[in-house]
Amino acid sequence: MKNLSTIIITLLLLQLSTFAQNGWYLQSGGVVQFVGVSFTDANNGTAVGVGGAIFKTTNGGTRWLNQPSGTILYFEDVSFTDVNTGTVVGGFGQIIRTTDGGDNWVYQTSGTTDFLSGVSFTDKDNGTAVGEGGIILRTTNGGDSWISQTSGTGITLLGVSFTDSNTGTAIGGFGTILRTTDGGVNWVIQTTGTTDHLYAVSFTDANIGTVVGYPGTILRTTNGGASWESQTSGTINDLWGISFIDANAGTVVGSHGTILRTTNGGANWESQTSGTIEHLFAVSFTDANNGAAVGDYGIILRTTNGGASWVNQTSVTTNHLNAVSFSDLNTGTVVGEEGAILMTTDGGDSFVSQTSGTTNDLWGISFTDANKGTAVGDYGTILRTTNGGVSWVSQTSGTTYHLRGVSFTDANNGTVVGYVGTIFKTTNGGVSWLKVTIGTTEYFTAVSFTDVNNGTVVGIGGIILRTTNGGESWVSQTSGTTNDLWGISLTDANNGTAVGWSGIILRTTNGGVSWVSQTSGTTYHLRAVSFTDANNGAAVGDYGIILRTTNGGANWVNQTSGTPITLWDVVFIDSKIGTAVGGLGTILRTTNGGVTSVEEQNGVTIPKEFILSQNYPNPFNPTTIINYSVPRGGNVLIKIFDVLGREVATLINEEKSIGEYLLEFNASNLSSGIYFYRLESGSFSQTKKLVLIK
Repeated sequence: MKNLSTIIITLLLLQLSTFAQNGWYLQSGGVVQFVGVSFTDANNGTAVGVGGAIFKTTNGGTRWLNQPSGTILYFEDVSFTDVNTGTVVGGFGQIIRTTDGGDNWVYQTSGTTDFLSGVSFTDKDNGTAVGEGGIILRTTNGGDSWISQTSGTGITLLGVSFTDSNTGTAIGGFGTILRTTDGGVNWVIQTTGTTDHLYAVSFTDANIGTVVGYPGTILRTTNGGASWESQTSGTINDLWGISFIDANAGTVVGSHGTILRTTNGGANWESQTSGTIEHLFAVSFTDANNGAAVGDYGIILRTTNGGASWVNQTSVTTNHLNAVSFSDLNTGTVVGEEGAILMTTDGGDSFVSQTSGTTNDLWGISFTDANKGTAVGDYGTILRTTNGGVSWVSQTSGTTYHLRGVSFTDANNGTVVGYVGTIFKTTNGGVSWLKVTIGTTEYFTAVSFTDVNNGTVVGIGGIILRTTNGGESWVSQTSGTTNDLWGISLTDANNGTAVGWSGIILRTTNGGVSWVSQTSGTTYHLRAVSFTDANNGAAVGDYGIILRTTNGGANWVNQTSGTPITLWDVVFIDSKIGTAVGGLGTILRTTNGGVTSVEEQNGVTIPKEFILSQNYPNPFNPTTIINYSVPRGGNVLIKIFDVLGREVATLINEEKSIGEYLLEFNASNLSSGIYFYRLESGSFSQTKKLVLIK
């Protein structure tokens, strides 16, 4: 599909890697854009897109499950030949393959770093991928090997459709259409009569096919492309996706929510109501009635009546989510942008949108039981519920300053903090809020109380304030940093952790008399932190980073979140069960502490095997995190190589004991390009690819 940009990098090696479901899974949101979709029947389908997104449904889209791909690069197209066997292509020559319905995805060697835009398989073995600069790749063994074919053009190819192992058509920029009848041994340029970009193609047999593109272009052939006739689409919107199930019945999707339908081979195209103005990039029908369309902001539309009506299966919101509070394992509330409030009573399997009565952004939420909770936000907004969010009542704060944090210890006693030195407290559930005068105009970002008396506030410039009398008075503490602090979590009167800008983590075990800096292993901004006891905690932040500790922060392990989107808050109910929320409606859940392929014994992480995780983020500039696990003690060597195999850096060469580790690679002295990092320990050796883009 759909990317005309030029990427000039040469790949000499692509390490084979397998990715499976990890400790954090996506419950809602988190997708910037879907650009490809493939259904094999009315129930089973897969959607792919930006940020390495792969989502699968087995029930016609009632529920979509995230399948981690191990990358945050673009995926452009997907082709499944049956419920289990599918292939995805995308940026930097990526090709990944599954033979078990997406439970595991295996990276294949494409031999290119050119952008791959389209893929078409006719059976489990025979497939063709097309992309940037006229590249065409062919496999006859399910992708075990991909062979480059001569396309005869340097124009980017954006789509491909094969009807059998020999007969196929590729389309692309400037009206380009190529045809093969011998499996790509020869590709013949066809005359289209247009120079408009063509984005998608669908053939139902060797002769009958349709192509769509810019601006509203639809071309039709009934003789295998010997001639192409223009059809009237009735729109000038770009048309990005097409799906025909027979010679007559077809659906086209495009920009601004465009959906067109024909039942007579395109003699007439009728506009359907999509219910959205978002761009739609791909569509897949399995019969005359059942189809799905995908597009911007993770939108998924589904029809079971041939498009007479389309149902939006997208997550309950695409608003940024800023805070989360759970009162028990199942009952939780999330708040965010434009007054968004979401409620779950089943541990996040489903969320219901609640009416907040405001369009102000909400930044903090605190529940003391399933019914009683308080939310705070911009312009002094304070909302209160006593019935689990069935109704939210606005309370009078007495300020128009933005409020950023709230902490209740019981149904009556709570504290709110915000900009310009704002601190309010209540002892009657918010019936009245008392402003606390502290003599500062610093911006406060978060607050945590462990009981009615003991609490801590953090904010901009590294400020930390402490109270031991329920907020009657506040004492400034020495943080040792000028970095902004955005999160605070206390587990008792003595033990607490604060996080903030540039990966800073501060720890106290004496009620803040002293704060000690801990090694986070990252320079990414950390937005929130949650501890359930003195040892077990998690911090989240930019680029989807999640850090986890089981020893009070003596060690922090970078976990795989599966998203590049900023996470704004995290809460754990116990040492295993937690929820993180963030941009674009992202809600992540873990029920095993976020651990992947390890066991936890006596608070120590015991890996089962050597694991060299994919660096994150990837691509990166100029720093990235590499996480690895060591199942037995010994020397560990990690080196960086360029595409010519020359060593450019040694990251570590020392004895390591059993455990999980992370390190930060700073490539500020290297030029943009593809590099490889290799872990060696004893007889074990594994190599993975990383991409530096400056």
